[in-house]
Amino acid sequence: MDNYRDENRTDQKEQEVLLAKENPQPARYSVPDEDKKKRSFGWFRPLLGGVIGGGLALGIYTFTPLGDHQTQDTSNPAPAQETSSVTAKQTSSDSGSSKSSSSSSANSNMVEDISPAIVGITNLQKQQSSSDLFGFGSSSGSNSNSSGEDAETGSGSGVIFKKANGKAYIITNNHVVEGASSLKVSLYDGTDVTAKLVGRDSLTDLAVLEISDKHVTKTASFGSSSALRTGESVIAIGDPLGKDLSRTVTQGIVSGLNRTVSISTSAGESSINVIQTDAAINPGNSGGPLLNTDGKIIGINSMKISESDVEGIGFAIPSNDVKPIAEALLTKGHVERPYIGVSMIDLEQVPQNYQEGTLGLFGKQLNKGVYIREVAQGSPAAKAGLKAEDIIIGLKGKETDTGSELRNILYKNTKVGSTVDVKIIRNGKEMTKKMKLTQKEETPS
Repeated sequence: MDNYRDENRTDQKEQEVLLAKENPQPARYSVPDEDKKKRSFGWFRPLLGGVIGGGLALGIYTFTPLGDHQTQDTSNPAPAQETSSVTAKQTSSDSGSSKSSSSSSANSNMVEDISPAIVGITNLQKQQSSSDLFGFGSSSGSNSNSSGEDAETGSGSGVIFKKANGKAYIITNNHVVEGASSLKVSLYDGTDVTAKLVGRDSLTDLAVLEISDKHVTKTASFGSSSALRTGESVIAIGDPLGKDLSRTVTQGIVSGLNRTVSISTSAGESSINVIQTDAAINPGNSGGPLLNTDGKIIGINSMKISESDVEGIGFAIPSNDVKPIAEALLTKGHVERPYIGVSMIDLEQVPQNYQEGTLGLFGKQLNKGVYIREVAQGSPAAKAGLKAEDIIIGLKGKETDTGSELRNILYKNTKVGSTVDVKIIRNGKEMTKKMKLTQKEETPS
């Protein structure tokens, strides 16, 4: 045992000499108070030096067979184990930092790669003008005409998702392009080009534009929004507040899935399915992509809650809902959607005394269903025998407690030309009507 200790001390002194030559002015380390007290024992100094030397050697060789061997053979195992433990913690910390840095670098690379597919969109509309008796122009007045020049009335974002036959196609929001007399698209390289409206759909707030692919170097592809999980990292890119802040990048997480929000559109009230995110979405971001960390489009940024006491609640239309609409707009310029021809509100918005006294509802019939205010002449509803003040409580075998549920079933589970069962309540009595669905096309403006 004594020989082993002597040999070990000799090895330690050799390590000390070697370290002293390599490091003539060693770095200073803070030492805990307990260690300072131990320094008063002179006999402990050589041993302490050996432990420090051995510890430094372990720090250098900790991932080599030599390092493992020294850890096992040391004469003072407790300090060696402590040093090894600290090394492991540092390695773990450095590994986490490395992963974070790697993730950040990957995101930066993704953003650089996808940015050329992101565009800014400017909505230009003709300003109404009038001329007075002396020929001076005015921007207002009853004798207006459309001879005024196009002026910018709004802006938004978009993403290029397809190139074909010398053309490139952009998906954006309908409310970004609605009412435009002309549209201008700002590309990644600073080029401004004129865009043509291919088609738009008010009820889903989506539109497709066409430009020449002359300056287009990148297109983005759709990912699957159904694969998203709450808490997953997402990135939004767009032009918040206009062209001066083009291609601003914000990062957040998926805050919620399968949210249903009501929006007012030019085609009336509509309820759409959305992804909720806390990635910053501001005016001008509308129509831009919400991306996963692979750079795939998993949503089209559409709206946010802008109340003063609300932060970090934005919404994007899921990519799985965007893709079929985009394809329909590309091929036909509009969305073929079943039409029944009624004006309606949720029954729960009708006063209960009216439900009971006038409509003859009672018990479980109250506050559930869709109240028909008016039936369009010649519509499928009229032909099926539906009347004002009927309550629709079922469509194609599924309950319809609200208007959004009715639209969801109508648009996703039925087809133009099909005949469906409509379950209604009239004067407190339930009955079923057969309705053949037709199409009412929306004409792009």
